[in-house]
Amino acid sequence: MNPVRVRFAPSPTGPLHIGGLRTALYNYLFARANQGTFVLRIEDTDQKRYVPGAEDYITDALAWSGFSPDEGPKAGGKYGPYRQSERRELYASHVQYLLNEGKAYYAFDTEDELDNRRDSEKEAGNHNFRYDASTRGGMRNSLSLTPDEVKLLLESKSPYVVRFRIDAGETVTFQDVVRNEVTFQTDEIGDQVLLKADGLPTYHLANVVDDHLMKISHVIRGEEWLPSTALHVLLYRASGWEMPVFVHLPLLLNPNGKGKLSKRKGADLGFPVFPLRWNDAAKRETFDGFRETGFLPEAMVNFIAFLGWNPGTEEEIFSLEELAEAFTLERINNSGARFDIDKAKWYNQQYLMAAPNSKLAPLVQTEFAQAGREIPLEKATAIAGLLKERVHLIPEFYTQGTYFVEPVTDYEEKTIRKKWKPELRQKFDMLADHLNQSSYWTAKHIKQDVVDFMGANELGFGQVLPIIRVAISGTVQGPDAFGMLEVVGQEESVRRLRAGYDVFDGMVG
Repeated sequence: MNPVRVRFAPSPTGPLHIGGLRTALYNYLFARANQGTFVLRIEDTDQKRYVPGAEDYITDALAWSGFSPDEGPKAGGKYGPYRQSERRELYASHVQYLLNEGKAYYAFDTEDELDNRRDSEKEAGNHNFRYDASTRGGMRNSLSLTPDEVKLLLESKSPYVVRFRIDAGETVTFQDVVRNEVTFQTDEIGDQVLLKADGLPTYHLANVVDDHLMKISHVIRGEEWLPSTALHVLLYRASGWEMPVFVHLPLLLNPNGKGKLSKRKGADLGFPVFPLRWNDAAKRETFDGFRETGFLPEAMVNFIAFLGWNPGTEEEIFSLEELAEAFTLERINNSGARFDIDKAKWYNQQYLMAAPNSKLAPLVQTEFAQAGREIPLEKATAIAGLLKERVHLIPEFYTQGTYFVEPVTDYEEKTIRKKWKPELRQKFDMLADHLNQSSYWTAKHIKQDVVDFMGANELGFGQVLPIIRVAISGTVQGPDAFGMLEVVGQEESVRRLRAGYDVFDGMVG
């Protein structure tokens, strides 16, 4: 059996869509599951659609996600170059082989000539003109012209493209791991251009040549490429090459299950469809990615792995290594996968809860710093520990924890009216004084001081804790009350208690 070699082959025409990232992930997982090689190839032959910065975005997204390629433009490898724009001679050589074998031919038709032919076909009632076996005889190409005419056109450097010669009336069948047996008719395929007038190959030719020369064993890609596979199969056969195993992945669908997941739908509904932020300079648009929205890369990877695949068990939390151990092509679904942002947030919450506080602390620091609040690492670590079971996204550490760094100005009035008893004000003043005298300001010692005070003053937790919570954070919702007090600090906590009592008296009185 040949070694497993798979490739992710994006075009640098814009940001890497989350569907493309899933394709890259499945290639990576299959390679790791079979001790194979994961290759990144940049398919940049369409120079008109090339977007500066797109290639770097692709490599940065893969690196952030945790599965950089074994071979590629930056990693190197013995099958390079890994940018198609740097492999022109290889394509030209194979085109010449196909020409020599009669599998391809020169076509000298100008754009005007092609347009005129389309117009005449429409007038005759044929609105789907195709350059194929039925029409090539009436066009200007090396199959309809004499050898001398062709030679003269080539010597005079007349512009031309090279087309693939496809004979009509044939049925071609191939196997796909997800789609099983796929059959097509050659009558449905025109004589596709292999080499453009600028000397660059089309996607189809470059794709097949590169997969062969790079010894790709399995082609794992989105189902939108399934119709192109018919042409690719014919190219493999015309070249006398062994075909790789084809695996066409199901589409990622919008949250309502209708239509392919789009960046517009994400923008409209407020969820990311890219791994990292993308700035579209031409359109003056910015799209935040999973990273900027507040996802951990491990959570995002776990989420997208299950969009079209499952391990066959009820378990849902898998590290990248565990995914590789469980991954098989046979468990890929053949129906579209609905993108569920709530499920993505659930995954992120699971990873936040499981993460060490020390890992989350720098992320918490960054969120507070972006809001203009610099906090020391020790405080960020404590906040991470208190809030990580209560948040879904990283920015929520700040939005749910502003009270750790800012005075409370908005209090939960319903709780105050229910719990605050003006006649107990004197005892609560005593509690503030008692805490002001505490010798050890840690959650453990604060709790003991409060418990001792309640016992001495015949007060219960239900009377005291809601008042402490609202005074410190403005609400009864939140993490451990004594942990909150520790992080807010002794002096500020006592000040908030006393300020809160005055507000409570005003509300209830």
